[in-house]
Amino acid sequence: MPKVIDHDERREHIVDVTWGLIVRGGLEAATMREIATAAGFANGALKRYFATKDALVEATFDRALSMMHKHMAGSLTDSSGVEALRAMCYGSMPLDAKRVTAGRVLMAFWEMSLSNKHLNARYQEHLKVWRGFLHEHIRRGRADGDIRTATPDDQLVDEIVLVTAGANVMSLVGPKFSTRKLQRQHLDTFFARLAAA
Repeated sequence: MPKVIDHDERREHIVDVTWGLIVRGGLEAATMREIATAAGFANGALKRYFATKDALVEATFDRALSMMHKHMAGSLTDSSGVEALRAMCYGSMPLDAKRVTAGRVLMAFWEMSLSNKHLNARYQEHLKVWRGFLHEHIRRGRADGDIRTATPDDQLVDEIVLVTAGANVMSLVGPKFSTRKLQRQHLDTFFARLAAA
């Protein structure tokens, strides 16, 4: 009887291998030849699962985003306003080894998206959704009376995006300037400002 091949499992395995190569050596280390060798495939066999390197990088990027979303969603259950906003901020920060690794993959994706319009559009859509959630939680926090700062909502959202994205970058290229302790201090200071009239 012929062996049944689980194609979804194989796709996940290829993404696992790509993830590992990007983490160890950056995007340039994840050539289709290296990925195929590390995954135990003939070079041409990858095309059955991912037609191009861009498609494979996009699938790896999706995993990084999924990890971050899972961290955020796990803390968002039954919460709204400031509580949900805090959970989203902490979920976006590289506060453990898995999220630092996800940040490494995101950096590779950001680099590739500079010259790839499709990948750039995917990230712009992610930013739009993320910023929408942040705006909604700030709106609810103001309605609850927990957010009293006069700082405009757009500026608060910009600060969150810049702090969380910057923390992910600096945790890789300048970790002494983005320790977990410092990240928590930045977030605590930010949330204290929200409550100040």
